[in-house]
Amino acid sequence: MSARRPLRLDPIAEARRQWQAHGWSDAAPGMAAVTSVVRAHQIYMARVESLLRPLDLSFARYELLMVLMFTRRGELPLNKLGSRLQVHPTSVTNAVDRLEQQGLLQRVAHPTDGRTTLARITGPGRRAAAAATGILNTEVFSAPGLEPAEVEQLVATLTRLRQGAGDFEPAG
Repeated sequence: MSARRPLRLDPIAEARRQWQAHGWSDAAPGMAAVTSVVRAHQIYMARVESLLRPLDLSFARYELLMVLMFTRRGELPLNKLGSRLQVHPTSVTNAVDRLEQQGLLQRVAHPTDGRTTLARITGPGRRAAAAATGILNTEVFSAPGLEPAEVEQLVATLTRLRQGAGDFEPAG
C-alpha cells in the first residue's frame, strides 16, 4: 500500500499511551480514532493523487468531473456543484477554472436564469473522467487495503459518524 518503509512503532498507539499516561484516559480512544481517520485520509489521498497526477488531475477536479458525468445533461450550476461536493464556492471556482483551462469543461450561461452559470463537461472531460475512473477502480477502489466485510463495516461506521455530525439527513 505504501512505497516507503513502515515505522517501527505505531505513532498513534504511542500517542494514545501518552494520553493515558498524562491522565487523559477518557479522551485517549477518541484522540486515537480522530488521528487514525486523519492518517487514513492522508494515505488514501497520497495513493489517489499519485495515480491522477499523470492525467493532470487532482482528486477534487476528478470528483467535479464525475458529478457532471452523473447528471442527465452533463451540466450543473456552479452553486449546486459546491453543494454536491460539500466544498466552499471558492474551491469550486478554482477547480472549474483549472478544468476549463484544460478543456475538460466549459462555463455556459443558464438558458432561463441569466444570473446563473453552468459548468458543462466536454468530450475530453468525459474521456479524462472515464480514464481516471478505470485507474482508480483498479488501483484503489477495488483494493482499499481491507477485506470486503471490513470495508462495509468501515463505511457503515463512517456513515453513522457523518450523519451524527449533520453531514446529511437520514433517508426517510
